[in-house]
Parts: sequence; C-alpha cells; structure tokens
Amino acid sequence: MSDGGLSEARLARLRGVLAGYVERGEVPGLVAVVQRRGHVHIEVHGTLEAGGDEPMRRDSIFRISSMTKPVVAAAAMALVEEGRLRLDDPVDALLPELADRRVLRALDGPVEDTEPARRPITLRDLLTFRLGFGALMAPPGSYPVQRAILDSGLYVGPPDPSKDPAPDEWLRRFATLPLLHQPGERWMYHTGAELTGVLLARAAGRPLEEVLRERILEPLGMRDTAFSVPADRIDRLATSYLTDPESGALNPYDPAAGGSWSRPPAFPSGGAGLVSTADDYLAFSRMMLGLGRHAGRRVLSRPAVELMTADQLTPAQKAASGLVPDQFDTFGWGFGLGVTTARTGLTGSVGSYGWDGGLGTCWTADPREDLTLLLLTQASWTSPAPPPIAQDFRTLAYQAIDD
Repeated sequence: MSDGGLSEARLARLRGVLAGYVERGEVPGLVAVVQRRGHVHIEVHGTLEAGGDEPMRRDSIFRISSMTKPVVAAAAMALVEEGRLRLDDPVDALLPELADRRVLRALDGPVEDTEPARRPITLRDLLTFRLGFGALMAPPGSYPVQRAILDSGLYVGPPDPSKDPAPDEWLRRFATLPLLHQPGERWMYHTGAELTGVLLARAAGRPLEEVLRERILEPLGMRDTAFSVPADRIDRLATSYLTDPESGALNPYDPAAGGSWSRPPAFPSGGAGLVSTADDYLAFSRMMLGLGRHAGRRVLSRPAVELMTADQLTPAQKAASGLVPDQFDTFGWGFGLGVTTARTGLTGSVGSYGWDGGLGTCWTADPREDLTLLLLTQASWTSPAPPPIAQDFRTLAYQAIDD
C-alpha cells in the first residue's frame, strides 16, 4: 500500500486498463493523475499524435476546454473578495449591453415575441448558469432562436479560439439575442462562463488572461496554463482529435504547430479556452481541497471555496434543467463546477466536485477521500455523458483505495 492509502496492485490494474485504450487506438495518448493524501500517482501512455513518434510526457500540454470554467469561477471569487464585484449586484454597470434584457415568451415561438426580464442578471446567475441563456440540447432547426443565434455570428461548435471576435464585439452580438428563459428560472450550460470572463476583464480593467494569472495561475505556479501555447513550448502540445460517434475513428481537429491554440486568441474564452498540464491542474485541485490554501499560501478564503463547491440549484431549477435526462437526480451545480449530491456507484463521495472538458479531459476532487483524479487526453467526448475511458478511469482509481 502506498503512503496515500492506495493499493499498488490495484493501481497496476488501472495502468493496464488505461494502456489498453492507447493500444486499441481509442486515444493516441494520455496523462492520468491519482492523488490521495499528498501521494501522487501518475500514468503516462502513448504519443502526442496518432501514429507519431513523440511520446506523451508528464508535462505535455492539453486543451482542457470546459475544465476552464472552475478556474474562471475561482478568479471571480478572488475579485469578490477584493471588493471589485458582488455576487448579487446586477452586472449592468460593467456589462451595460445586458441591461433591460428581453426574454422569449416561448422557446418554440418567434424570436420577436418577447417580454421584459423580470429582474437583472447578476454574477451569481453567471456562475451558476442561471442567467436564462445557454446550450440548447436539440437538433439544429428545432427552434427559431437557433437560426437567430447563427445569424448573430456567434460561433456554435467545439472549442476553437480562432472563431470568436474580441470581447466587446462578442458581447455586442450576444446582446442582439433574447434570453431563452427568465433569469433564475433554470440551469443552462456554458454561456454564463463566457460572460463571466468578459465581466472579470472589465471589473479588473485588464485582459482576462492577466486576471487569471495574477489571482490564480501565478500563486499556484501554473506556468503552462494559458489561452495559447508559446512557440518554445508548442512541441509539448498534443494534437486534438474529434471522435466519430459511430465508428470511434479519430479525426484530426487541431494540430499543435499552426493550430488555433498556437497564437493568442481575440476572445479569451472563459468557458473553454485554456490549455494546461497535469501538474498545473493538480495544483489548482489541491488548492480547492485545501479550502483556498496551497503550499502555505492562501489564494481564496475557506468560505469562498465552500460556496463554490456547494450545490446552488433549487429542486425546481433542477427539474427544468440538464444536459442529459435525470442529470440532476444525484448531481448539483456550484460556481463553475458540478457537485455530487448522492452516491449511487463506486465513484464520487457526496460532496465531491469537478468537471469535464469535451475535447477529452476530466477532473474530480473528493474532499472526503482527499483525492484528486485527472485524466487528460485529446480525443473528444461524443456526448455530454462521460465516455468509457473516463468511467473506467474513475472506477479503477476508487477501487485502488486500500484503507
């Protein structure tokens, strides 16, 4: 048994299963972390590119897509603690484009058929994804507003920093659209994180990347976490692939050199824009599990982390929401991350939290077990539900607990 209460024999079982995914070509390579009580177990398998010769390394860089959201939420809490933002103030003062919102009377109705928003949008709405706008889990063309979203010029698709304009123009386009639901009515995915990023930059009077660097990244030593990869590190960036949902084939999506993350973006996406490494994100997770403290340094207050990781959704909001059916039966939402509210399987103690990235990454932090799980690949998920590799990784990490 390791110092972290993990069985070496059972970690070998984890190693074999992860290696199998690489050997079968389901992912070109991966880095996985199981950290418990300060003991860190790392698995590194495969190559940076399918069919390539460059091996995956512990310090390889990955597009973490929606694992960006918790980092941005933590930066928002830092600005709240500085007195630059308040959770329940309207965002109108800093985002006047969002003042006097109009709301669709019916989601399937004409885009012009709207009513006034019953109240302003707040930072709490953005962090909890209850602002009244987000991803529509329906085929294209199901609702008239989907055409309006496309006509606005807002990019809809897998994360791609080359597709969006600068923040002011992005927000101008967004403001031409009605809200889909009244603020506070239900949870809707993703858009709240993008708006949070714009809000943080305006509140601090600095670009979002500088806000993150000063409040979160530098204090935690997250040197490789950013919205792009500099030329002297591009050889460590894994190639990104989109997984065909029918055949499982890996289709090249974004190369390292010359790709969308090889240069600073016009729009630093607070919802899906960051790249990071296993050790960088492990430092973030340790800070969260340490209730705001890491390596002897306080980054956030204990109350801030406790608030971030508490379920913020009411039963009525959960009943009306979800990326998949029954998502919120055993699950809730804090600030920029998901929270486990009931244990139904081997993994995830009640109170554990984290989030996945659709380009092929996942993170879980379990305070009860003092456990961090990180799986970094660049083969995309094909649905909101975790793919087999993520499910197996989590199961095999928990079965290795030996105390």
